[in-house]
Amino acid sequence: MVSDSLKVAVCQLTSIDDFQSNLKQILSLLGRLESDAPDLVCFPENALYFRMRDGAIVPGIEPRDAIVQAILQWAVRVGSVVHLGSVPLKRGGRLYNASLVLTSDGTVHDTYSKIHLFDVDVEGSKPHRESDTFVHGAEPAVFSVKGWKFGTSICYDLRFAELYLHYAKLEVDALLIPSAFLVPTGQAHWEVLTRARAIESQAYVLAAAQGENHYGTQGGSRATYGHSMIIDPWGEILVQTPTGFTDEQRILRAILSRERINRVRAQIPMKSHRRLV
Repeated sequence: MVSDSLKVAVCQLTSIDDFQSNLKQILSLLGRLESDAPDLVCFPENALYFRMRDGAIVPGIEPRDAIVQAILQWAVRVGSVVHLGSVPLKRGGRLYNASLVLTSDGTVHDTYSKIHLFDVDVEGSKPHRESDTFVHGAEPAVFSVKGWKFGTSICYDLRFAELYLHYAKLEVDALLIPSAFLVPTGQAHWEVLTRARAIESQAYVLAAAQGENHYGTQGGSRATYGHSMIIDPWGEILVQTPTGFTDEQRILRAILSRERINRVRAQIPMKSHRRLV
C-alpha cells in the first residue's frame, strides 16, 4: 500500500572524529523528533565519523556495532526509518563510504556505497583523495518507505547526472543526497545542482548536510557548507537550513505529497519524451 503522503525530517550535523560525540548529537536530534516522529529521518555524509586530519586512519564500523544499534533502538521504539547518510563501513576486509538504513523492525540495511569518490584539488581548499581510504561502490540502490521509492547517492555523486537519470527512469519518488560539501564548492554549486536533480528527475530531494566548523579531538579542522534542503519535484526549495543556523534550525521537516509528484509529471511528461536512452 503506497501512502499519499510521507512525513520526513532532514537533520544537519557538525560531526567530528569521535564516534561518541557524534552519536550524542544524533540522539539529541532524534529525541526532539520523537513526540511527532516522521516516517523517515535523514542524516548527512560522515554522520558517525568525520576525519579531521589528513592521513589519519579512519576506523571502520559494522552494522552490529553498539553505536549503530543505539540509533536502531530509537527507530524501533518510535516506528520510524533512519537513513545514516554515510558511515565508514567495513565489508569483506575493505572500507566503504556507505549508507545504512535502520528500520522499525530492528533491521540494519547496508544499502549503498558511494560510487564517485572525491579525489579533487579545489582552489581555496586542501587536496582531497577519498580513494586513498575508501573503495568505490559499484551499483545504484533504491529502498522503500511505505511504498515511496528512494534513490540513494552520497555527496560527490551529485555531479554525475547519469546516476540520477538511472533513478529517473525507475521513477523514484525522492532522491537522497547526504553531503559534506566544502565551502567554496558549496557556495558555487550546492543549490544549483540539488535543484537541477529534483527538476530533471521530477522527484523530491532530501539533502542532509554537514555544516559549520569541525574541530578534531586531536587537532585538525574542517569547514563545511551546510544548507541542508528539502526540494520539491518542481525544483522549489521547501525548507533550508540557513547560514549561521541555530541548534533548532538543524532539523528540517516536510510532508511529501504523492499528488505533487503526479501533477509535476503530468504537466511536463518527460518520461514519454525521452529519446537518448
